[in-house]
Amino acid sequence: MKLKVMSALVLSAVLALGACDQKSDQEAKIQALEEKIAKLESSTTSAVTPVNVQSTQPADPSSLGQFEFAEMEYDFGTIREGEVVEHEFNFTNNGQAPLVISNITASCGCTSPNWTKTPVNPGEQGFVKVVFNSTAKSGSQAPTVTIQANTNPTVTRLRMKGNVTPKLGGGTAAPVGPIKK
Repeated sequence: MKLKVMSALVLSAVLALGACDQKSDQEAKIQALEEKIAKLESSTTSAVTPVNVQSTQPADPSSLGQFEFAEMEYDFGTIREGEVVEHEFNFTNNGQAPLVISNITASCGCTSPNWTKTPVNPGEQGFVKVVFNSTAKSGSQAPTVTIQANTNPTVTRLRMKGNVTPKLGGGTAAPVGPIKK
């Protein structure tokens, strides 16, 4: 019995010593890495620029358009499922250059945008028309459109919001779950 207790004590002492050696070894490695990092940070050599990097410069404000929307969000209230809501967001170009909308994407297939395709000169107006189809939608809805244009920032988002009430069942609703025959 004494032999078992003694061997357990010796084994735990050996493990503890090994852990101490391992811990001090890790601390030495960490210290060496920290010294290397400090050398790299204090180095006065210039950074190497990758070959495929494009140079960028701040955009010249005289080359940008600027959106000024009367509203950025339209609340269509409560509609019944299947109804289609259309809203036209009108804007004025308050920039110093013609405003060009390069692309508009909708947040889902239920929303489709249309917009002024020609450049909008400074001081002139344009539009973004958003059509939301509520078929197969119910509850709170918030479709958005994302506009990409020669503005700063380059991305602008417009949002519609409202509530869609489900159609009343008139025996035409599809059964829920598996059908037993």
